[in-house]
Amino acid sequence: MILYEYPFNERIRTYLRLQQLFTRLGQLIARPDALDHHFALTTLFEIMEVAARPELKSDVLKDLERQKQLYNGYRGNPAISEKALNTLIDQLDEHFAVINQLTGKIGQSLHDNDFLMALRSRAVIPGGTCEFDLPAYHAWQHHDAAQRMADLNQWIAPYARLAQSIQLLLQMLRESGTTQKVMATSGMLQQTLPQGRTFQLLRLKIDPALGITPEISCNRLLVVIRMMRQQSDGRLLPCADEVPFEMALCA
Repeated sequence: MILYEYPFNERIRTYLRLQQLFTRLGQLIARPDALDHHFALTTLFEIMEVAARPELKSDVLKDLERQKQLYNGYRGNPAISEKALNTLIDQLDEHFAVINQLTGKIGQSLHDNDFLMALRSRAVIPGGTCEFDLPAYHAWQHHDAAQRMADLNQWIAPYARLAQSIQLLLQMLRESGTTQKVMATSGMLQQTLPQGRTFQLLRLKIDPALGITPEISCNRLLVVIRMMRQQSDGRLLPCADEVPFEMALCA
């Protein structure tokens, strides 16, 4: 099954983008090739760009506190393990304390790194990181893989706890939804959302054997999903078939 996730607001959109970038960065750093480490650095620059959103820190702190209050409400419930609940709340408290102690812009130390900033300014130019443009970077690419990995891990360290906090928040959000089997009639599903609940994420799973790509549009009142089929020339055209899939709305 192919999983598609669609955020209902800009905050969750930012979390999803950062999670994707952190995942890609981890995979690239673990590989020994210098080319992989080049793209690890360009991914790091993308993280710096997305994480520069001024309200990011306060959004993460508010969501951590909101989740803590939510889970505190389960205390005394005989169906809930108090030990597991305490462990989860302690984890939320730990993440909150670390993020709250961060001063200034997250990753500011990287902005003060002349080597990285010179590379970042040239990386946006097609072919701008050639050896005649950045001889110091060319030399760095010839370091042994272990040294390059150590440098990369040092550079991403300022974002480590942010990545862990976002991972935890998204995990909790995803677990809040209940998966249901749904049918798109004539290639279309339109569903009115219940009042009184604020959904933040839609998760959709579809069998790749169907050859269908969903186009999703959501707001606080309505979900619209149109099933599209890719043509041989690459164009996506509406599909009029009955298309089964799975969907979860996460609050």
